[in-house]
Amino acid sequence: MSAKSKTNPMRDIRISKMVVNISVGESGDRLVRASKVVESLTGQMPVLSRARITIRTFGIRRNEKIACHATVRGEKAEELLERGLKVKEYELMLQNFSDSGHFGFGISEHIDLGIKYDPSTGIYGMDFYICLERAGMRVARRKKRVGRVPPKHRVTKREAINWFQKKYDGIVLDRNLIKRD
Repeated sequence: MSAKSKTNPMRDIRISKMVVNISVGESGDRLVRASKVVESLTGQMPVLSRARITIRTFGIRRNEKIACHATVRGEKAEELLERGLKVKEYELMLQNFSDSGHFGFGISEHIDLGIKYDPSTGIYGMDFYICLERAGMRVARRKKRVGRVPPKHRVTKREAINWFQKKYDGIVLDRNLIKRD
């Protein structure tokens, strides 16, 4: 038997979803322009997020719309992730990876993704959050006969880092090992 036939296809890690988020911090015209940026990037209508609590120093009231996000799946998610990692030069920090096998990062300017600059829109930073999973995770989410996914089948932090390094030839840096000037 060849080495390829011995690998279990149920153990392969894939992108479950990718959330693109722009947090403006205020409602109004800036939020509308930010939602147009998310829509042009993802091709989907973004959802507006509300503030959970009132913060007087920031001028935010409870339930005020302050951010927009869109969830992308499939080929589009992989293509957007590739563009986002290209901006970050395929370098992520160890702290970008969560214990549940997901990872996220942010970019400071959306025009780095290849979107043409429009002076009327402005420049927005955005966050990418990527959820990784293995085949068979639907068992825990389905409506009938809900089952548990064993810990061995869940994606760990170490597996997510290995997947990132193999698939994208990425570099994972540790903040503690970087010397400060």
